[in-house]
Amino acid sequence: MLGSTILVAVAAAAGAIASPLDLITKSTPTGTGTNNGFFYSFWTDGAGQVTYNNGAAGSYDVTWQNVGNFVAGKGWNPGAARVVTYNGTWNGASVNSYLSVYGWTRNPLIEYYVVESFGSYNPSSGASKLGTIQSDGGTYDIYRTQRVNQPSIEGTSTFYQFWSVRQQKRIGGSVTMQNHFTAWESAGLKLGTHNYQILATEGYQSSGSARITVQQS
Repeated sequence: MLGSTILVAVAAAAGAIASPLDLITKSTPTGTGTNNGFFYSFWTDGAGQVTYNNGAAGSYDVTWQNVGNFVAGKGWNPGAARVVTYNGTWNGASVNSYLSVYGWTRNPLIEYYVVESFGSYNPSSGASKLGTIQSDGGTYDIYRTQRVNQPSIEGTSTFYQFWSVRQQKRIGGSVTMQNHFTAWESAGLKLGTHNYQILATEGYQSSGSARITVQQS
């Protein structure tokens, strides 16, 4: 803070010439928090390079290069059966990346995805389909997978993942979460108490970029 005070004083004495430090764009550090009225989460396993930036209101941008795994985005805490509306650009169609409404619950510990678009790898590969749901102008396939001793909001844990994967990929639109929650429950997939819920970009062993804006309809 002392250095900042000195720079301000020097700039003022020199006719308010901006410091070169003002030209540096600082990325958001990993973790969770609030920004411009929205919750955000940025997690990475530390491999490769990921630069995530919170923007105005529900907007963010992220660029990744040769990553291991990361998940980042903006939304709300707690999650809810809201209508999530989003738009933007996602340069992940030819690499291993997903664009999804992503969230967690506790008791039970559940990680869930409503995948709007995926790239070179379908995240439901190898899983048994439990049904389909018609929602928001498209068809989503429902799956359940299990993660064993993996990172979670409760530390390293074993937990289930619930999936709705859209057949007609898109980048922009509305996602009626109540429809997915109801379909999952009908398939025997029960959520717990909602933790956070974001419009997430995820990358795995890939490089790409995205610029997304999310809001509640």
